Amino acid sequence: MKNKLLSATIGAAVFALGASAASATTLTDVKAKGFVQCGVNTGLTGFAAPDASGNWAGFDVDFCKAVASAVFGDPTKVKYTPTNAKERFTALQSGEIDVLSRNTTWTINRDTALGFNFRPVTYYDGQGFMVRKSLNVKSALELSGAAVCVQSGTTTELNLADYFKTNNLQYNPVVFENLPEVNAAYDAGRCDVYTTDQSGLYSLRLTLKNPDEHVILPEIISKEPLGPAVRQGDDQWFDIVSWTAYALINAEEFGITQANVDEMKNSPNPDIKRFLGSETDTKIGTDLGLTNDWAANVIKGVGNYGEIFERNIGQGSPLKIERGLNALWNKGGIQYAPPVR
Repeated sequence: MKNKLLSATIGAAVFALGASAASATTLTDVKAKGFVQCGVNTGLTGFAAPDASGNWAGFDVDFCKAVASAVFGDPTKVKYTPTNAKERFTALQSGEIDVLSRNTTWTINRDTALGFNFRPVTYYDGQGFMVRKSLNVKSALELSGAAVCVQSGTTTELNLADYFKTNNLQYNPVVFENLPEVNAAYDAGRCDVYTTDQSGLYSLRLTLKNPDEHVILPEIISKEPLGPAVRQGDDQWFDIVSWTAYALINAEEFGITQANVDEMKNSPNPDIKRFLGSETDTKIGTDLGLTNDWAANVIKGVGNYGEIFERNIGQGSPLKIERGLNALWNKGGIQYAPPVR
């Protein structure tokens, strides 16, 4: 009986400890330290890269700034943790970072076994191949026997193996842990092919010694839904990160931009007034644990989804990536956000 009582006491103590840990919310921690700690790529032009002065910029970086704008009303309240493909998950699991915004694919294993929550998809991507024009290759199906540069610890590595096996093609993997090593190996001619997310190929091509000598093949061999991730067990923080992304998409659909957001607060459209916190009886922000003008602050801080896309990776950037699937649902794409009401 004593042993049973002791076991019950220990079990209750463990449960209480777990409940206490869970009650310490990420939002509380973030507000206490005064900034959002955001995990980003070590350097991927257009998505996350520091400039010569150490200032971070890119599509994923702007999402970090959007979260900071939602919480603090200030896009500068962010600190960045550069992570490689393996470090990113440990950094999130350990609490070193509050949110991971690093061209990371949402998969069932990462969503369940690793204890993360993904949502929404901020960039719909797919894995592709880049080769030198001098090889005269027009299709990935012509790559049998090629040496392929790939980063370890990624879905890219697994998709590569599946694609070549499915199509009865042989290949020689040239594997590196860090992205700069993969880039250098390909640029030095140590492999014939570079494979990663197609958006990454557009970015990486700009860093090569002679970018115009390389071509991206037409095949897309995988689904790569990229987006932010947070730890499981904190629904409030999950909602804040999710609705920050949805706010960016809804703002573009409403025609709200960084330049006109204050003017749009006077819109006669009740949906827009509710979204921007202009309605006096709205509780949308307070339900999130934020102020009612949180969405307006997000757009003031970084602009809407389309603005972020175009300046970082779209037609206003050196990458010149077409919107494609990442256009709004009513513009031929599949970017779609739930209503704010």
